Amino acid sequence: MTTSLRRRAPLLALACLTPLAASASTACDHLLRQFGSALADATCVDSADLTTTNPATTPANDSIAGLPPFAFTPQTDRATIAPSAGKRDPITKVVPGLQLDARIASDPTGQARFLLRLPKDWNGRLVVAGASGTRSEFNGDFAWSDYVLQKGYAYASQNKGVLNLQLSAATDPLACRLNPVSPVFVNFFDNGPNQQFTRWTETMLKAAQLARQGLVSNYGRLPRFTYAVGTSNGGYQVRRAMETAPELFDGGVDWEGTFVDPHAPNLLTDLPAGVLNFPDYTAGGLDPNSTAAKNIRAAGYPPDIVNSPTQSLWTSYWGQFWEVTQCQWQKRLDPTYDTYGAGTGTYNYVARLSASDVGANLAAFETTGRIQRPLVTVAGTMDGLLPIDHHARAYARKVASAQSRDEGPRHDERDAPYRLYEVQNGNHIETFQDTFPQLALIEPHAHEAFDALVAHVETRAPLPASQCVAKGAAIARNPAQPGHCAALYAP
Repeated sequence: MTTSLRRRAPLLALACLTPLAASASTACDHLLRQFGSALADATCVDSADLTTTNPATTPANDSIAGLPPFAFTPQTDRATIAPSAGKRDPITKVVPGLQLDARIASDPTGQARFLLRLPKDWNGRLVVAGASGTRSEFNGDFAWSDYVLQKGYAYASQNKGVLNLQLSAATDPLACRLNPVSPVFVNFFDNGPNQQFTRWTETMLKAAQLARQGLVSNYGRLPRFTYAVGTSNGGYQVRRAMETAPELFDGGVDWEGTFVDPHAPNLLTDLPAGVLNFPDYTAGGLDPNSTAAKNIRAAGYPPDIVNSPTQSLWTSYWGQFWEVTQCQWQKRLDPTYDTYGAGTGTYNYVARLSASDVGANLAAFETTGRIQRPLVTVAGTMDGLLPIDHHARAYARKVASAQSRDEGPRHDERDAPYRLYEVQNGNHIETFQDTFPQLALIEPHAHEAFDALVAHVETRAPLPASQCVAKGAAIARNPAQPGHCAALYAP
């Protein structure tokens, strides 16, 4: 049996299912019947346009009855990873088709959600998207869905099996404050019972399986090729998909994916340094030569961009991401630590290894680097949440190490290449470019990388070498700067 047939054999039986005649029911009715008890609380719409030009494509925040405020925030979520309006890749065509959104019925927590968009003019291919942070299945609507739907891809997404957050209080043992001076505390559903981070991979694979079932129901056949895409924690999901499920995916693009390793670096080794040293850095007038600034840089962070005494890149990350992200991960992975009593900035991951199960908890969902399908990482040199050397480059090193030892299933350069495209001055939050024009957008390069990956998988076109993508440039077949960018910041 060929590799292709061997990969698809467990799914071939689905291809024997024949869609009911259109005259017997609407397309949505048929799709919902075919999913049967696999989905719950499902809604399906025969849409005149599946892109976000249609305001009904992304539902309103807090639009699921029975959930507390901020648990389901699709309008907010789609803007968290995409550039601001006017800077995103344009929408140039209408894409009619079916849109289905539902809860995954088998999920014991009742939180796992699934989104499927099926264009009428289908190109025979499927894209499955990860979700960043603790965001919903609509997280990729601007960044990924609009782009691939216009090319004719079917699009599926999920929420990593978890809802977002709810307001709480300081007395709640699972509560995290939004920043070190905030009176607002929130409780992340990700830290609740039975919400281990290992579920992130499980939900990504489940979405791919459900999407294939939906394609057979609607089009009468399986996809010719399936690709994974995702940003931040969604990029982590892409990496794990390439490591664990070659039978479901043909390749993936991870944009600023999270590196998970119990041996460090990881978020719990890096974030405390930013939290601890930032107040002294501010008190010292944002002096780049201060001890506090040097300590933050030593933890892997890129240099600060200072526009005024109160407006800097580090100030934006400190106020919105550093402490609350550390708290969320620590509450899940090291719950016996006294977050605010012992201190967020003084959290010592190495010391906690012998005092808790934090190492084992990280190891349970680590990124191994043992990819079995082609994978491209696109990352910015000025990422102030997931520093490039401790995340994108660290994962590239892990892939190289795994391939040199030939760990896991055998693969060769043709079947499972890895590329890292470093975007000079790119950062983790695209909208920060509005305030700091020195930054570069990553989205156009993520889309370039996706098209290059597809060409490689489907026509054996060589993937461009790993490279530094200079400001204003594009991913190049013959890069002027192969390998890493020489400096994290280019004025």
